Formats: sequence, C-alpha cells, structure tokens
Amino acid sequence: MRRNFWTLYLLVMVASAPVTMALSAPSENLPDAPLPQQGASQDSSAAASSASVEGSVLDLHNAPIAGVQVTVIGQNNGVRRTVTVDSNGAFTITGLSPGSYMVTITLPGLSASDATEVQLGAGEERELPLVTSRTPRTSSTVQVVANMNQVATAQVKEAEKQRVLGVVPNFYTAYIWKSAPMTPKLKFQLALRAEIDPMEFAVDAGVAGVEQWHNTFPGYGGGWQGYGKRFGSAYADSVIGAFLGRAILPTLFHQDPRYFFRGSGSIRSRVFYALAQTFVTRGDDGQTEPNYSHVLGNFITAGVSNVYRAPSDRSASLTFRDAGIVTAGDAAGNLLREFLSRPFTSNVPGFANGKQSSPPAGGVAH
Repeated sequence: MRRNFWTLYLLVMVASAPVTMALSAPSENLPDAPLPQQGASQDSSAAASSASVEGSVLDLHNAPIAGVQVTVIGQNNGVRRTVTVDSNGAFTITGLSPGSYMVTITLPGLSASDATEVQLGAGEERELPLVTSRTPRTSSTVQVVANMNQVATAQVKEAEKQRVLGVVPNFYTAYIWKSAPMTPKLKFQLALRAEIDPMEFAVDAGVAGVEQWHNTFPGYGGGWQGYGKRFGSAYADSVIGAFLGRAILPTLFHQDPRYFFRGSGSIRSRVFYALAQTFVTRGDDGQTEPNYSHVLGNFITAGVSNVYRAPSDRSASLTFRDAGIVTAGDAAGNLLREFLSRPFTSNVPGFANGKQSSPPAGGVAH
C-alpha cells in the first residue's frame, strides 16, 4: 500500500515538472518590448512627397461637363481614386505617391472616355485639362494617351481661336496659368499663323497710311509708289519682329513668348505685373527670367530695318527710337491684355482665368 502511494506520488511529480519549469522559465525568453512609434515622422514625410492631379473636364465646345467621374489608377502601386467633378467641371485628387497613373473620365449614361497617362514626381501638382465628347455607350471608344507636347499643341490650337470682339487676334495671351510649355515647332507655327492673319495686313496698311500722311521716312517718296514701300516696310518689320521675338530667340533662350494673364490681386500689383512682363518672362522650365527674346528682338528688328530704308532715313538714333517705341508698345499691350481684353475675347474656356484657372481644393469631393 505504501509502495503504491509513493509510486503514485513520483508519477505526479514527474508529470508536473514541465509545467513548473515553464512557469519558472527565465524572463529573457519573453518577447521584446515594442519599439517607439515613428508614425508621426513617416506621415509627415509622406505628406511632403505626395503629388496631386487637378483640372477641368470640358466638351468639344469648351463647356464644362458636370457629374463626370474622374478616376486615377496607379500603374505601379495599385492606387485607385475616384472623384466627381463640380458644377464647373473641376476636380482635384491629392495624396498621390510618385509614379505612373492613368486618368479616365466617365459620365452616367455615356461610355468611358479618353484615358490620359501622367507621370507624377514627389510633391508635383499636375494640372490636366481634359477634353471629351459626349459619346453614347453604344458607340465605340478610343483610348488616347496625351503627353506634355500633345497638351501644349491642343492649348495653342485653342489659343489661335481667341479674338478680341471676334476680330482682332489675341493668340499670344495664355489664360491658363499653368499652360504646358511650347515646343520650338509650336513657337514658329504660331508666329507664322499671326503674320498671315488678315488683320495683320490691315494693321500694316493703316500704319503705312499714317506714315504717308505725315511723310514719315521721306526717302520712300510720295504717291502710290511711296505708300507701297511704306506698307512693305511695315509688314517686313512685323514679320521680322515676330519671328525673332516670338520664335527664333525664344527657342534659343528656351523662353515662352506668351503673356500669361494673371487676373487676380490688387490693381496695383496687376499693373506692376503687366509692365514687368515687358522685361521678364517665363522660361520653358516655368521659372521667371529676363525677357531677352522680346527686348533683343525689338532692337535687332529696328537695326535690320535699315537695310530696306532709303539711305537718308538710316541712323543709329532712329534705330534706338524705333526699338524704344516697339518696347513701349509691348508694355501698353500687356496692360490691355491684363485689364481689358479678357471679357471681349472669344473662345476662351470658362475655367481659364489666369491664376484662378485652378479650382480650389475644397471645391471637389475627395
């Protein structure tokens, strides 16, 4: 009986030994304490490097399309974001990480429209004007991927329709503040388009008539022959000045020949901005720099005009006078662009209002 008791006692002790050992195991086997949280600094870094896409959705007649859904799909990060544009067709999608994205637009009852591929860098704010047709779902759809040059081409083509009172060309006023930079080809094409416009011939004919009336440059003589020489000289001055100041030199100096409408701020600040644009301009990289293109172009054109003037009408003082007059005319033209021409210019998209072109961040659902 005692043997059975001690046997049973030993079996119980042996069976309980692992439990006792486990309970008395050294504390060094316990899991490590959690490390301090670093989420705050990581969130701050992510916010600083996040990018955004904003813009407006327009139809082929430059009218905003309300109710359109804009979807951004990441090509290499799995991100998919969708927002609905506001009543002005405007949208903003923020908090995007750097990478490649496809932007598509859809409207209930219509088929999915054009898709645009964009490359976003860290902290980049990309403005993306989207133009689409109201295509029924029964129609076939075409996928279009637009790069920056294609966007610039579309914007310049739209600018070629801008006319004050529907008559006077206003091709060189950019009402979209963040317009895509013009390529060299576009700079030459727009200069040519401006110089072959019928209004250019009409203006030069008027200039020649005034010069004939005041007997400016008497070396040209009088009568129809003198008028023809004055008209040819005026048109030659215009063509040379346009190609030098708006195509050749802007291409060499990588500068944008357009005037970028500001449209906001105090009157004083806008006057200063308009006058300053005679001597400073926007580079193709978006930075402000001295306007070598226009200023040098005016002086070179004035100098070249001596070639086709009568010897009696050539002088250094006349060259500087003509260059100064043209430069002053540029300043006056900028003031007209900033304060008068916008309400009377046709074919300007409704959302295009200089610095106000970009919709406010709070105006679009996220």
